[in-house]
Amino acid sequence: MGGRDIGVDFSYLDGWSMYHGDVVPGFPQHPHRGFETVTVVRSGYVDHSDSLGATARYGQGDVQWLTTGSGIMHAEMFPLLDPAGPNPMELFQIWLNLPPESKMVPAYFGMLWGEDIPRISPAPGVEVEVMAGPIESNRPPSPPPDSWGSRTDSHLAIWHITIEPGARWQMPLAPTGVNRMLHCVQGNDVRIGSTRFGEKIGARLQPDVGTTVENHGDPAAFLVLQGQPIGAPVFQLGPFVMNSAEELRQAVDDYHRTQFGGWPWSRRDPVHPRNEGRFALHADGRVEHRDMIPTG
Repeated sequence: MGGRDIGVDFSYLDGWSMYHGDVVPGFPQHPHRGFETVTVVRSGYVDHSDSLGATARYGQGDVQWLTTGSGIMHAEMFPLLDPAGPNPMELFQIWLNLPPESKMVPAYFGMLWGEDIPRISPAPGVEVEVMAGPIESNRPPSPPPDSWGSRTDSHLAIWHITIEPGARWQMPLAPTGVNRMLHCVQGNDVRIGSTRFGEKIGARLQPDVGTTVENHGDPAAFLVLQGQPIGAPVFQLGPFVMNSAEELRQAVDDYHRTQFGGWPWSRRDPVHPRNEGRFALHADGRVEHRDMIPTG
């Protein structure tokens, strides 16, 4: 890592760009305002620390839901728990906009632990992880209180779907006007009607019409993202997502002036001990410990 400007490196040297840490890969402290991050860790682990004083290690199916609101700084580092072998990681980070009236709500750190997320089999050979948005009586853990997803009229849904070869699933309906995207993250012969597609392809679906997804190839996996359009202008400048250019300028000024509460940690890229299990220390002092302990 020698010779790099940690945190603002755009050199693309050795395939790296933007963020990385001194000790392990990741995203050292950086600010956000005006939206939410929903981080879905399929494999591997993330060490989180933020300006609220919250910190955590999560992974292997856990989801962190962070309302950045009026402003927060956080770090997301990827601990190397196996000192001799590979440390694979797969995650999705979804940026979820906030409506104008919620842009400046207090920041909030929340966890959706993997063992609390419903996993259902609505058809033979199909599994759905329900991270946001219920499917029939299967309801996921609640999102943060000021989240767009906490409003029933948002019709927000985040589902991870796996479909075995030869299996098919008719997706549940949603109201007219809701945006629904099906992102194929694994698979080589998936079909919706006469349309065939595969990995790294997304399909915009009509939510009020029955859609059947069929897998004619290798095992397939999808991420479904759904929500009611907020209907407000979107102005983005790096880590800030607001409704006007003036609000973006104010976000930059506020960050330089206040550092969004400051940084309570001794380094910009905190990493927990290698043998630390999954846990969360919340901003209110509440501590959660989970039973999965990393090996290595």
